[in-house]
Amino acid sequence: MPDLRVSGIVEESVVDGPGVRFVVFTQGCEHHCPGCHNPHTHALDGGTMMPTDAILTRFDEDPLLSGITFSGGEPFLQPGALAELAEAVHARGKDVMVYSGFTFEQLLEREERDPAVGRLLAQADILVDGPYVESRRDLELEFRGSDNQRLLNREAMRRLREARDAAPVAKADAGA
Repeated sequence: MPDLRVSGIVEESVVDGPGVRFVVFTQGCEHHCPGCHNPHTHALDGGTMMPTDAILTRFDEDPLLSGITFSGGEPFLQPGALAELAEAVHARGKDVMVYSGFTFEQLLEREERDPAVGRLLAQADILVDGPYVESRRDLELEFRGSDNQRLLNREAMRRLREARDAAPVAKADAGA
């Protein structure tokens, strides 16, 4: 399995997704959102390189885990290694949650240039998308920091993808 640049790992968390989560904080983020909860994760060359199989071994040590959460940093800057790790977590019957400062629509655009982005998106059971916006901070939101961020399950992502894919057809039909 490939290596991953990580800022840190929290082996049991109840605030980073549903149930008890194993949280991998990736290192590297280009969003630099004002008020970011994890500004120490921004440097692209910071953190520590870790083999994903070593992360998976640590994950396997706790049978109480509901799943794994990828946070950051920006997980979609390392989509290939995370997709492989997510596939292994799914093979164990656990779920995958991913936080991203990119919107789902931006990730679909990135997927066109980098298929690994699509591979990681396909592994996400839950995606929290969009940048943290300090002026829109809301402490009442479930698993999100600001009200512009969306909590998307697989069905919501499927519908958004279908709407995006259907849009050019609708425009072409309107012009005919």
